[in-house]
Amino acid sequence: MEYVNFGSTGYQVSKLGFGAMRFPMLEINGEKAIDEDKAIPLMQRAFDLGVNYIDTAPYYCEKLSEIAVGKALKGYRDKVYVSTKNPIEDLSGDNWMRRLETSLEKLDTDYIDFYHFWGIKLESFKSWQGQDFGPVEAALKAKEQGLIRHISFSFHDNPDNMPEIIDSGLFESVLLQYNLLDRSNEENIEYAHSKGLGIVAMGPVGGGRLGAPSEVIQGLLKEKPKSSAEMAMRFVMSNSKVNITLSGMSNMEQLEENAALASKTGHLTDDERVRAIEILKENRKLAELYCTGCNYCLPCPQKINIPYIFGAMNNHRIYEVTNFAKQQYKEILDGTSWVKTADASKCTECAACETKCPQKLPIIKQLKETHETLSN
Repeated sequence: MEYVNFGSTGYQVSKLGFGAMRFPMLEINGEKAIDEDKAIPLMQRAFDLGVNYIDTAPYYCEKLSEIAVGKALKGYRDKVYVSTKNPIEDLSGDNWMRRLETSLEKLDTDYIDFYHFWGIKLESFKSWQGQDFGPVEAALKAKEQGLIRHISFSFHDNPDNMPEIIDSGLFESVLLQYNLLDRSNEENIEYAHSKGLGIVAMGPVGGGRLGAPSEVIQGLLKEKPKSSAEMAMRFVMSNSKVNITLSGMSNMEQLEENAALASKTGHLTDDERVRAIEILKENRKLAELYCTGCNYCLPCPQKINIPYIFGAMNNHRIYEVTNFAKQQYKEILDGTSWVKTADASKCTECAACETKCPQKLPIIKQLKETHETLSN
């Protein structure tokens, strides 16, 4: 296992982190439960292999993840850094503290190493300022009391909004999305690193969706990796500014494979990374034949985020990760996508987008094709 400095915290962390959100589940008396006979040995095997960072949250695995993590930590607490999150459901610092106390109780621990403002957006972060006793004041108090060691944040907002949150000076680490096909936070990774934040990358294989075989992804290296998932993990780990690559592992095989990759011999060489990025750039040029992502077509009267939807289609058409693309689109259909957008079927063919598109793309036709392809 390779260890690196975690920003300016003074900690040495394992390149591989354990994401406690994909445990095997079972049903007991009609209710879902974590299969602790599998989940707890899985976590403890990770600790024995040298993984020393575990990330959980109050709502993971039917709100049971923190409890399972707490049980797995018995005998390992002083060897493992624990990360969990506060959903900031209101502006009350007292309620913020109550949610923290609930997590401490579930984890059966006296303190949390890295406590995240969960999925914050710049707009909401600004609304917390100037409170008599709001979330920010509560976090500082909790840190002073030793209930949390470090204040962190996780991020799903527009990448352009992250630097201002970093510049607040409140946070010591960040959990952000970063993978082979979503490199939109790459500049933020550089900036966060320059400001001394520890950096944790989530979704290295897109929640498992980049694990499906893809000749395009596996062909990024001259010597093909045995799977797309391996290529995706190695790519994220090869970014020297990323301290921890967080993987939601659900079985021993995944764990053993990822632990083997989290060594100095496991990730890409500098030459391999350059080659992969160059090929991705060429694929990006091919994707731009369909949409450059310039956003001139927006706003759409029907609130369709056309570039994002075409990006999902390109994941199918260019990168051959069709399951990944269909899952992206399903989240749009279900209303669970982090990008707020109507689905492509809501197009009324007003053609406002086509009159603004610099490439004169047949957007209406392509929206129909995207819906037909990805909704099935």
